[in-house]
Amino acid sequence: MAKNEQLDEETLALIHWCIEVEKHLVAGGATVAQAQEHIEEQVEWFTDLFYDGLTPEEAAKEALA
Repeated sequence: MAKNEQLDEETLALIHWCIEVEKHLVAGGATVAQAQEHIEEQVEWFTDLFYDGLTPEEAAKEALA
């Protein structure tokens, strides 16, 4: 992505939401690398959870279940 390319508000909100999910996954026992890899591998599933209105904490609990 070019440096001057702007992301829309919805995309930024999803990115920030995933950052919060990552924090909850780490708090649940994952390493940062594990949490990031899981989010990257399951990005479509996490995106669905975001649009379904789950909080980052709820999404992390689903992922850790």
